[in-house]
Amino acid sequence: MYSIVVLDLDGTFLNSEKQVSERNYNAVLKCYQQGMKIIFATARPPRSVNHFLSEDLRNIGSFIYYNGAYLACPLTGINHHELISSELTAELLDYCLTCNPELDINLEVKDEWMSLREYEYASITKVKEFPVVKSLDELKSQEATKVLFSGKIDLESLRERFSSKMNIVITDNGELVQISSEKASKEKAVTLLCEKLGVPLEKVIVFGDDYNDIGLFKICGWPVAMGNAVNPLKEISKEVTDTNDNDGVAMVLERLL
Repeated sequence: MYSIVVLDLDGTFLNSEKQVSERNYNAVLKCYQQGMKIIFATARPPRSVNHFLSEDLRNIGSFIYYNGAYLACPLTGINHHELISSELTAELLDYCLTCNPELDINLEVKDEWMSLREYEYASITKVKEFPVVKSLDELKSQEATKVLFSGKIDLESLRERFSSKMNIVITDNGELVQISSEKASKEKAVTLLCEKLGVPLEKVIVFGDDYNDIGLFKICGWPVAMGNAVNPLKEISKEVTDTNDNDGVAMVLERLL
């Protein structure tokens, strides 16, 4: 019935311990062995995905990183970044820090993590790493793959000013704002891959749990929301499976195999 499986990672394919269960692993591997193509679509950077997914899973997949800002597909040879211009990066940073000088602001620039200050981010990423500390002027000069920040800011005003120029996604129970190029989204990346692979979107089954999956759910043939997904995603899904801690992905894939 389906030619492509698209998997979000956090809250979906990974459990709360940021691990791939044996059942989920076996179900996805069997899909691949039966000829289905596997796409991992995540907000995470490549280095983080490499930490969480085993080498054999990485070898069978194509990857959409940074909510679509970086696309790597061995099957088609696509290796493409959608970057925020340095002018827009500078405008965004100036605006955010004017609104709240205490905001925690981070930049991802082609798999390099940069920040105004040094701090440990493991509580959110579950990967123990530290950013490269840069001055504000250095950060403003970057063509950013993604800008992330947490802290108090008027989100409606932020959207009014930048939503026509950038893709703004709020995740992690409203605690994390993720900003990328207006040309970058999971749905645009999946659409491009499907065109290159000659697979209609109706033949795509997608699993997700958060707001950055909404666009995907609107275009793919069979969108499946996790039991732990946000309500707006459940409302537009074709099916709600069990949670990421109860192998909800495998439950659906096993039924299809």
